[in-house]
Amino acid sequence: MISITDLPQLNAVLNFTATLLLFTGYIFIKKRNREAHIKTMWAAFLVSCLFLISYLIFHFQAGSVGYDGTGWIRPVYFAILISHIILAIVNLPMILVTMYRGVVKDYEGHKKLARWTWPVWMYVSVTGVLIYIMMELSGSYDKLYYLN
Repeated sequence: MISITDLPQLNAVLNFTATLLLFTGYIFIKKRNREAHIKTMWAAFLVSCLFLISYLIFHFQAGSVGYDGTGWIRPVYFAILISHIILAIVNLPMILVTMYRGVVKDYEGHKKLARWTWPVWMYVSVTGVLIYIMMELSGSYDKLYYLN
C-alpha cells in the first residue's frame, strides 16, 4: 500500500519517466519514425497525467511542504521552484493544444507549437526531479512522517 510519504518519490519517478519518454519521442520524430513518436508522446502524456493526479493527492493530504535547505542553495532552490511552477502552469494548455493538433492531423500547427511545448515540458519534468532531490537532501520530507 502506498502512503502519503511515498508520493514525493513516486512523483519524482513519474517525472523522470516522462523525461525519458519526451527525449525518446524527440529522437523518434527526428528519425522520422512518426508512429513510434506518437506512441511515445502519448505515453509521456499519460505518465504526466498520473504525476498530476499523484501530486494533487499529495498536496491535498500533506499541504505545502517547506524547503529546509540553508545557505547558498536556498535561493537556487527557489529560483528553480518558481520557474518550474510558472512553466508547469503555462505548459499544460500548450501540451493539450499540441496533442490536439497531432490528433486532428494538423501536423504543421503541431510542429510549430511543439517547438515551444517540448522544451518547456522537458524543463518542467527535469526540474521536478531536481526539486525532489533538493527536498530529499535537505530533509524537508522528514516532517511528513508524522502524517502516517
